[in-house]
Amino acid sequence: MIGTIERILFADETTEAITTAEDKITSRTYWENKLDEVLKWITTNGIKMLLALIVLFILFKIVNVIARRIKKNMVKRECDPTFTIIVTNVFRKGIKILLFVAYLAFVGIDTASIGAVIASCGVGIGLALQGSLSNLAGGIIIVIVRPFKLGDYIEAQGEGGTVEDIRIFYTYIATPDNRTVMIPNGVLANGVIRNNSMKDRRRVDFKFSVSYDSDLKLVKETLLKLVSNDARVLKDPSPFAQISEYGNSSITFTVRAWVKATDYWNVYFAIMEQVKEEFDNNGIQIPFNQLDVTIRGNKNE
Repeated sequence: MIGTIERILFADETTEAITTAEDKITSRTYWENKLDEVLKWITTNGIKMLLALIVLFILFKIVNVIARRIKKNMVKRECDPTFTIIVTNVFRKGIKILLFVAYLAFVGIDTASIGAVIASCGVGIGLALQGSLSNLAGGIIIVIVRPFKLGDYIEAQGEGGTVEDIRIFYTYIATPDNRTVMIPNGVLANGVIRNNSMKDRRRVDFKFSVSYDSDLKLVKETLLKLVSNDARVLKDPSPFAQISEYGNSSITFTVRAWVKATDYWNVYFAIMEQVKEEFDNNGIQIPFNQLDVTIRGNKNE
């Protein structure tokens, strides 16, 4: 009986040892298969992806070189600086995106799903950034239509200043008191823009009031002489001075003179400063509001 039990125990131990050995062989075979698969992938797809990545890097460098040459040629031809920057940036980034998508397709990644994801993200971003997209479209319109350029003095959206920079979303202007105002391109492109620098010549308008007792002929001669003696005032068209309004207590003269756009403010302030002195020298009175006060004494006095 004891011998039988010993044989049974020995048989169990032998079976367990055989099972353990088989498990070890199976595990070793599994990892060997995995290693073979990895080596096979490296020697096929891995090398393919590495070579494609190297080619992609080289193509990116070539795109950068071409973009720099495009920018250099546009600067040489004196193209608008803002338009030059936008063209080079769109070319560089757009071509790189196309090359990257082509790389993904080459290595076997389904680009259709990527396109669907990008389209979905684009719809969501578009809904969230409606104002920014409007500004982007406005920036493109400004670059194409060019209602103004760098250095022009413009008035728009209740602001006025010299254009310092035209970017994709905003236009930067410097006000006369040296403040920077950023105007969104969306409203700027769809609103009224007053460009004071587009024309070489501008007309300076003045209005001066004199009393009814003044010699109107003398007033007109004095104003025309004052304006004509300024060397910055153009002779053609000739200066203009006429009565434009009869007020309650004064007569208004309108004076117009044509000057170069760059001399506008200098002439304006110079004439405004000289008019009072010339009027005083010629006995011409500038009316002003007066208050007559009557003091009544006590009736018993």
